[in-house]
Amino acid sequence: MRSLRALIDARGAHPARTVVLVPYAQLMPLAAKAWAAEVPAGFAPRFETTMNWAGAGGFAPAGDDLGFDMGRDLLTAHSLLQRAGLQQQAELLSGRLVEAAWQLGGVAAAVPPAQRADWAAQARPLVSAGFDGPVLALEAAVARIAIEWAAASAYATDSLLQQDLASTLDLLVVLEGLQAEPVADTLRQLAGDKAVSLPLDVPAPPGAVTLHCAADPADEAEQAAACVMRQIDAGRVPVALAATDRVLTRQIRAMLDARGVAIRDETGWKLSTTRAAAHLMAALRACAWNASSDAVLDWLKNCPALPASAVLALERRVRRAGVRDWSALREADLGDSRTLHDLAARIAQWQQQLQGSRSLPKWLSALRELLQATGQWTLLEGDAAGDKLVAALRLSQVAQGEFEQLPQAARRLDLAGFSAWVNDTLEAASFVPESRRKEEVVILPFNQLLARPFAALVLPGCDEVRLPVSPEPPGQWTPAQREALAMPSRESLEQAVRAGWRCALQAPFCDVLWRASDDSGETLLPSALVLALQLEAQMLEGSDPREQRTLQAAPTEPPHANGAALPVAEISASAYEDLRRCPYRFFALRQLGLKEQDELDAEIDKRDFGNWLHAVLAAFHETLRDSPEPAGTGRTGLMDICADEVTREMRLEDGEFLPFAAAWPQVRDGYLAWLEQHEASGAGFASSESSHRVPLGPLTLVGRIDRIDVLADGTRLVVDYKTEALDKSKRRVAVPGEDTQLAFYGALLEDDRLEAAYLNVGERSGTARVGHDGVTQTRDELIAGLLQDMERIGRGEPMAALGEGTACDFCNARGLCRRDFWK
Repeated sequence: MRSLRALIDARGAHPARTVVLVPYAQLMPLAAKAWAAEVPAGFAPRFETTMNWAGAGGFAPAGDDLGFDMGRDLLTAHSLLQRAGLQQQAELLSGRLVEAAWQLGGVAAAVPPAQRADWAAQARPLVSAGFDGPVLALEAAVARIAIEWAAASAYATDSLLQQDLASTLDLLVVLEGLQAEPVADTLRQLAGDKAVSLPLDVPAPPGAVTLHCAADPADEAEQAAACVMRQIDAGRVPVALAATDRVLTRQIRAMLDARGVAIRDETGWKLSTTRAAAHLMAALRACAWNASSDAVLDWLKNCPALPASAVLALERRVRRAGVRDWSALREADLGDSRTLHDLAARIAQWQQQLQGSRSLPKWLSALRELLQATGQWTLLEGDAAGDKLVAALRLSQVAQGEFEQLPQAARRLDLAGFSAWVNDTLEAASFVPESRRKEEVVILPFNQLLARPFAALVLPGCDEVRLPVSPEPPGQWTPAQREALAMPSRESLEQAVRAGWRCALQAPFCDVLWRASDDSGETLLPSALVLALQLEAQMLEGSDPREQRTLQAAPTEPPHANGAALPVAEISASAYEDLRRCPYRFFALRQLGLKEQDELDAEIDKRDFGNWLHAVLAAFHETLRDSPEPAGTGRTGLMDICADEVTREMRLEDGEFLPFAAAWPQVRDGYLAWLEQHEASGAGFASSESSHRVPLGPLTLVGRIDRIDVLADGTRLVVDYKTEALDKSKRRVAVPGEDTQLAFYGALLEDDRLEAAYLNVGERSGTARVGHDGVTQTRDELIAGLLQDMERIGRGEPMAALGEGTACDFCNARGLCRRDFWK
């Protein structure tokens, strides 16, 4: 400011007729404050950025103008591609065309409007030279259209370039940043002798720099947060936190928020990652024709217009029916509840609102009506991110008029196309929250550290990936094209990075951090800038900034529950198996009734195949009993018919079931071969999937038996299907007294002549019977033990968590009993 004041005095310029251009907006209030400190009284110059100065003219893009607004420019890009004969590729290329046009727009905006036609004429041959051959035909087409689009557009800065600056100003001062700004350079040329440049990047000795090498991303985030806290504790505020990696910065911020640190975030985050965007995108996903049940339920849970109890009841029904795709939901799946049927009808009406194809303004109107009907509109109103979202998408009735007047918005879109437009628009927009307290930490981009007087700087992400010395220039342009079009080259980007690094090290206190390995475990080297610093300054790594704390070991005692207040009225084979394996598991899962909800959208696994096979064999034998000799198809054909019917009923017709369906012929043939031998011994099928309830004192034994056969001598045979490895089935009955399932099934049948076996149905080993010897004896022993166990529970004896053997490996109650924290 002293140099500026001296310059104004030397030129005889009036401060009110002096404009000072700063490289980025955050320097405007800082420069004004510094001037006020230097010149307490009198007029002050205008401190502007080129965009802020040009914005005073109230410019608004019209027609096909580049608006640097993703929502609008995507529509224009699609229209331009269609007009260029690339209608089939328009969806694919629209985003790339916008990116290329934005890069060229920064250059074209610096060309006076009267000279843009000449600029375009010089640029056209460069495209043909840079994208030769049919392989690059699409790239060449995108580049050609981008040049024409950028050249034909009007820009906000046109009002400045068309003025006679020499007559309107006494002095134009350009404060040079880390990179040249094309528009500022043009304004300086137009102002002639009244323009002066002052460098902001001036040499200065580095401050106290400390290096920290972290093991991995999580370690780096923790160390960076500790560095920030250490600087705050030392009274060095505000602390600058340079954002070199979006994910890393958000992790550090979360840790600082937990400590109650006041933060001002100048980088923000993508609007698509906000809660408001999540509400809106959930509605769009749920209304798609192929929406999953999980997507619809997630949407419904966030609809204020629906009672939470009704939504939870609907979810229970959907999960019980195992409906993965919402379109497969049937009225029978909802039971007899009129409330659920009315709710399903209401949901169908909402989904119908977003069907068909229509123009963008009508889509926005339909989406707004849907959000209002579901109560989600109220979640957007008054929310800072919600207001930003409504503005970016033009969801309000007033803003919607902009697209109604835009010809390219008249193109008809289906829901998928509209959802893609919404997603791209939100991805391109940023949300910067307001800081309500005096900040202790300022999060800012690495290239905006220039001329900012921070007391300390924490600079994470200084590895070879996140802080390369020579970054890759964005876009598809070749080096020759970049040079001819006056776009930033790799060399200029490298100079800017090195200049930014010098500015960063000038902070009074600077912590530099990097990671030695990434999430995947791949080894990472420090940035070449860090390596050079270590070599030139002979710097060593500093100590770990995190505070060392000594914690007293406080292991958890194994729990001993009392289940006397939760009497057991019914018990199944699987429930009693839980009791025998671990009494505490029985208490948690059976007496308390705690259970994990199955995922609807989970991949089909061996368990699903087992359920499918049970249903197929049950249908096959029931049909075979009514028609012992199937006409025309034979037993093989009958089994295939049953398999197809069960597949449709269980909604397993998509490609996920293909690996199991491919193994079906071997499974089928092996089973039929075993069945032929089984029937040859005189055995016959009696029933399948039969339910049983047997009173036993104060208890009722309940269960469903896969299959019951009658042997040649009249003995009943209890059969339970298994699709596991044959050795595992054999281990189940190696010690008959330890096999709960078949012994329990024997207790469901009041018969003294009884046999039991597991029927192992496999792909490679065929079908084999694994018998349970002496099942009537083990049944009697199980009944006696069961009654004794129930009596002990009723007396209040402790139900201890055993934590032994393999019972804990796949136990849903492991988190409740705190098995991993025992002594």
